[in-house]
Amino acid sequence: MAGLPFQALPGFRDFTPRECAVRNYLFETWRDVARRCGYVEYETPILEDTGLYLKKSGGELSSQLFRFEDQGGRDVTLRPEVTASLARLVAQHQRDFPKPLKWFEIGQCFRYEKPQKGRGREFHQFNVDILGEAGPAADAELIALAIETMLAFGFVAGDFVVRVSDRMAWIDFATAHKIPEASIPEFLGIIDKIEREKPEVLEQKLAAFSLTPEAVRSFIADPANASTAYLAIREDLSARGFAEFIELDLSIVRGLAYYTGVVFEVFDSKKSMRAVAGGGRYDTLISTISDGNVDMPATGFAMGDYVIRNLIEETTHAAMQLEVWLQRNAGACDIYVVVADDSMRPQALRLVTDLRRAGISADLPMGIPKVAKQFQSAEKAGARFALVVGHEYPALKLKVLASRTEESGNAETAIDWLTDRLLQPDGPLLA
Repeated sequence: MAGLPFQALPGFRDFTPRECAVRNYLFETWRDVARRCGYVEYETPILEDTGLYLKKSGGELSSQLFRFEDQGGRDVTLRPEVTASLARLVAQHQRDFPKPLKWFEIGQCFRYEKPQKGRGREFHQFNVDILGEAGPAADAELIALAIETMLAFGFVAGDFVVRVSDRMAWIDFATAHKIPEASIPEFLGIIDKIEREKPEVLEQKLAAFSLTPEAVRSFIADPANASTAYLAIREDLSARGFAEFIELDLSIVRGLAYYTGVVFEVFDSKKSMRAVAGGGRYDTLISTISDGNVDMPATGFAMGDYVIRNLIEETTHAAMQLEVWLQRNAGACDIYVVVADDSMRPQALRLVTDLRRAGISADLPMGIPKVAKQFQSAEKAGARFALVVGHEYPALKLKVLASRTEESGNAETAIDWLTDRLLQPDGPLLA
């Protein structure tokens, strides 16, 4: 609001109750899919030694750090991503766990970059990784989880596509065109931006490597350049029934320098926004982070909350699924107790206490406003039911707020009755 002395910093967000509810929907969906697919949850600190991100990140990341010196004189950074932290954690504890490790994490990250649609300076990420397995089966398993996640959000075939590539194909290309090994990261950075770069700038950058945009695009368009890893992944995903969701796209190379092999990104089918998720194989990162003490292959991906929410809200069936979930889960309570007789307030208080102890979310007015006002409060709270306590107590009336229907019950059996009732549908949730 204009005129207030303090507001959230640029690129940072406040979460109102509805915003928190949407965030919870994302988190619960991510967590449910990961657990169904056999992954376990971990967490790392939000603040790390800056050197962790400078060791082998590459691209723009080093210039986007929220970096400062703490009161102990340490050079520290709010984590911009989680993979480096995971590599540090695994290098330290990997002997304690059977391989492969299938781990996931949901947490906040920070990058100092220009806020825009689909990108802020703070964001939440769903990170999923498989460590200790070098074969393409791990990459396929990871891509399958990405697809399962999109389906869980209500997307269907035709809404999104997973574009799969392999950095090794570009390494071979660079070698064949006599690009020095030290210059390959710079070359890959050009490929990473090939679809966003101005034609004249792209031509100039490629000329430094004695290449033309036509030669590069010809390589990208030729399906014969698909790697054996990609072919194995496609066969695996076809067996799962997911072949229609993936395609070869050698323009995908990912911006971080630690990627070593297969990489992929999830886009909406129209590619009208930036990637919804992305990741790939990073077989040397753990060795780099641990100074060669631990060598473990790894592959992983991340999905941020900004872009996936935008895509959900812009896709009709996914948006409807979100709204149904919000109507079921975003209310302050399931049951709002309406005190229709002032003398029955003690009974209403005890009933609310019993409901809460039984695991049923319940609330009631703190005073004794008029009954009509209490029903308005029930609806504003997002309650599914209004439970009326009046002079007929222990007889109770249950108003189904969505359908405006009424049911009868008794206070002595209220817990079992209401527990059963909460499991039943109330009628159409969306008008």
